[in-house]
Amino acid sequence: MLSLRDLRVEFETPNGMVQAVRGVDLDLHAGEILGVVGESGSGKSVTFLGLLGLLPKSAHISGSARVNGVELVGASTSTMRSARGQQVAMIFQDPLSALNPVHRVGDQVVEMIRSHQDVSKKSAAIIAVDLLGTVGIPQPKDRANQYPHEFSGGMRQRVMIAMAIANDPQILIADEPTTALDVTVQAQILEVIDRLRQEMGMAVVMITHDLGVIARIADRVQVMYAGRVVEKTSVQSLFDAPTHPYTEGLLRSIPLLGHQRLLPIPGSPPNMLRPPSGCAFRTRCPYVLEACAGDLPELAPIGDAYSACIRASELNLGVLT
Repeated sequence: MLSLRDLRVEFETPNGMVQAVRGVDLDLHAGEILGVVGESGSGKSVTFLGLLGLLPKSAHISGSARVNGVELVGASTSTMRSARGQQVAMIFQDPLSALNPVHRVGDQVVEMIRSHQDVSKKSAAIIAVDLLGTVGIPQPKDRANQYPHEFSGGMRQRVMIAMAIANDPQILIADEPTTALDVTVQAQILEVIDRLRQEMGMAVVMITHDLGVIARIADRVQVMYAGRVVEKTSVQSLFDAPTHPYTEGLLRSIPLLGHQRLLPIPGSPPNMLRPPSGCAFRTRCPYVLEACAGDLPELAPIGDAYSACIRASELNLGVLT
């Protein structure tokens, strides 16, 4: 349903070109949930904002991004507009800033419906109320007449989900949908997304830095670092047998009951104005060799996973026990 090949995104800045995404390959299949994880700044969100043409004019996008065979990189405005909402929809990270504060919630859902469907405003309003009920908003007819600031964070996120599914998209991209929500509401939002996936037959991309979210909902995982995919694997293998030192570092950074000290990844992510040669993680990696400064490592198979580490086959990486 979705295929990215050598997708690259660069931003013009006064100091030079920032290489935010550096050759991402990705495949998404019908009905599955693909998790995309990594630290802030790893290129997760920019990859998919670039796919949908939602980046500022300073962004330069190259490579290929196909949705059901239709190329979106360099596509016309009409092609991109048709793809957004109808084929691919996105739930944004901060619903308070994504929703218009001066328009009623119901009107915003109606606008989403009428931008892609030839229906009257009255009919769209009825559909909007049904959608708000579908995502679990109580008394949807009354709540449709309220403004975003009158909703809690979790309810605003449900509104964003209602808007995203308004035109029955085939692919749903969820960008950090549980950020700043308490754990109970997080679980409810994930349950709504998973239920809608099953009912509507959508494929879902779950962008997150929270490995707990990945463990709960995803089928496969792609780990990103410094604008590149460094590991592709199943959720089970991610936690049982990571194949890249960065993935191991992420897992060891998770607070665990009974362990008093966290084990954070040392150092900081690289400056993407001037990425280091070879493996971008080598400046923080406990297994680094001189050879890691050579050619940029490509994803290579190791068991059922793929890893961009030249030592993946010899390292026996694990997690805390």
